[in-house]
Amino acid sequence: MQKVVVTINGLQVEALQGQTILEAALKADIYIPHLCFHPDLKPQGGCKLCVVEIDGVDGAVTSCNTEVKNGMVIRTKTDKLSHLRTVAMELMLASHPADCTSCPVYLNCELQAMLQYLGVAHSRLRRIEKKNIKINASNPLIVRDMERCIQCGRCIRACSDIRGVGILQYNKNNGEVYVGTEKDLPLKEADCRFCGACVEVCPTGALRDEEGVFRKDIPREQALIPCKAECPAHTDIPTYVRLVSEGKYSDAVAVIREKLPFPGSLGYVCNHKCESACKRTKLNEPISIRNLKRYAVEHDTIEVWKEKAMRTLPDTGKKVAVVGAGPSGMTAALYLRKKGHAVTIFEKLPLAGGMLSVGIPEYRLPREIVKKEIDFIKAVGVEIFTNTEIKSVEELTGQGFDAVLIAIGAHKGRKFFTEGICSLRVYTAVDFLRKVSLKERIDLGEKVAVIGGGNVAFDCARTAVRLGVKEVNVICLESRQAMLADQEEIYQGEEEGVLIQNSKSTLKIEGTSEHIQGVRHIDVKNFSFDVEGKLIIEAVDGSESITEADTVIFAAGQYPDIDENFGIELNRGNLITVKGETMETSKKGVFAAGDAVYGTKSVIEAIASGRKAAESIDLFLGGNGDISEVLYEREKVDGNIGKRIGFGDLKREETAITPVQERKNCFLKIDSGFDEIKAKCEAGRCLQCDLRTDISKVKFWGDYKFK
Repeated sequence: MQKVVVTINGLQVEALQGQTILEAALKADIYIPHLCFHPDLKPQGGCKLCVVEIDGVDGAVTSCNTEVKNGMVIRTKTDKLSHLRTVAMELMLASHPADCTSCPVYLNCELQAMLQYLGVAHSRLRRIEKKNIKINASNPLIVRDMERCIQCGRCIRACSDIRGVGILQYNKNNGEVYVGTEKDLPLKEADCRFCGACVEVCPTGALRDEEGVFRKDIPREQALIPCKAECPAHTDIPTYVRLVSEGKYSDAVAVIREKLPFPGSLGYVCNHKCESACKRTKLNEPISIRNLKRYAVEHDTIEVWKEKAMRTLPDTGKKVAVVGAGPSGMTAALYLRKKGHAVTIFEKLPLAGGMLSVGIPEYRLPREIVKKEIDFIKAVGVEIFTNTEIKSVEELTGQGFDAVLIAIGAHKGRKFFTEGICSLRVYTAVDFLRKVSLKERIDLGEKVAVIGGGNVAFDCARTAVRLGVKEVNVICLESRQAMLADQEEIYQGEEEGVLIQNSKSTLKIEGTSEHIQGVRHIDVKNFSFDVEGKLIIEAVDGSESITEADTVIFAAGQYPDIDENFGIELNRGNLITVKGETMETSKKGVFAAGDAVYGTKSVIEAIASGRKAAESIDLFLGGNGDISEVLYEREKVDGNIGKRIGFGDLKREETAITPVQERKNCFLKIDSGFDEIKAKCEAGRCLQCDLRTDISKVKFWGDYKFK
């Protein structure tokens, strides 16, 4: 494109032919006042603040829609221009609330900044009351406070030109012009896509995000994409959801694998914290992110990511030992191997995978999924020794390892009230589920009581049903409404015949050293925990009762199977003490990650912890600590998403669940996931929050060199 040279306030500026004066000036760091102009929008010259004078041209012209010409001499500061801007600003302020301090965008408002720059107070003109359009808080996600609107038209142009939705327009009522939708319909009924572009370009507080939609404790760029921000591994969720909607499943998996080495497993068992943050929840229901992840993985037939994902840096000569082949340990091992370090994992159990292999029932997570992902980690060069118990860190430091990672998980369960009771019929959840996963013979009798109300309790209860137990009771402190288990677990468990006894505190196990009779419990009005974590119960007098049971399973907490003899400092609950973000233990060169550090959480959090440990260990070994990788080359996304009739009411797609009579007697997977139609429909419900970060950020006058 041909270049031209213009002079602005005595400064020679090189510009491109076709640029406007305002664009050329701002590019050269010369500020010209403006409000209706936005770098991503077609200029309209409505606010009249960007007026300039040009030698040889009569009167002032709006710089936002006047193109540069070679040799132009331009002035942006004269008494005449100041007067024109003051009048234009006062006209805007005539119908604008005088109290800026009550506005939620106070101190972050372009209009307020302009008042400061021009030195204009609120209007000397008679105040014009807006009668027709007051604060409209009936819309989800977006607050329309039209009293603060200055009719710059940015929102209308963003909705039309950037997004191609075009539901905003200028309306007129009793002589008053205002921004609204056709027939003044609520945004949802007008088929708004709720992308937030209008809010992003609004220079005042007229259009705002509903309070609480975005977190304020993290940088704004991160907060604008809530699902990604809430994911412990910060997976680029909007991108892979968009790729699923386009049928690009292998590309979607490439995006997922940039952060997650267990995408298939997570597609079945992730606790999907991202969904709780999804903005779509405010419209009806969140995007089914976990199921879209699963669909992409299961329909990735070409694995475009694989070659890049298997690349490793040249060998560093450093050796790392990892204790524990669960998701945290294997994640760290994979990324350390990619950084060029030799990595060996030592696993106490006869197979790798940790809770993925021995804690989560097979009907929820098919074992071939886990095996395939472990095999990939091996193929990258990680060595795994199973049936190998490490009892002391000294066993490893004496073998020439330069760094050690302890990622043993929380494989020891808690038992209560077991003194004098037949231990053969009392299990912890972890022991019970491990025995079942390893195909060990187990005799439960005809009645089983599970103590606990979380997902693990239902894993145990539903597993017992599949083993042929005739009566299974889940006994928990929480009320039905406060139960910790996912609603789908509770519902499906009850379908399979699991009985739930809520608001009951277990007092003791009835029985002898040879035979269990049942569980004695008492009804609970309320319960709480004191500052030291001790349980305080308010019981109902005279409400004791017994639930008959041949076997009792405690699903009431887990902790790491480790003691002080291992050679590192431990803290409360047998958790390993680490030094802040470094994750280094009390012993130099020995690190820890996952449930062994913070207690029982989730697979995705274990993976995130493993990634963090890999970064710290790589730094310790002389690397740069950067384990990031790009497996999918991103292109600029077309933000023109278009209007879609009924978008706000699109219902969440549900997966197909095997009928209860077919599933309750076997361990085959019960959730068949999405078909292609459902997957694309579900992905199409996404609000595409990430597109908002592509909108250019407006600089305030104080950000420019020449003001």
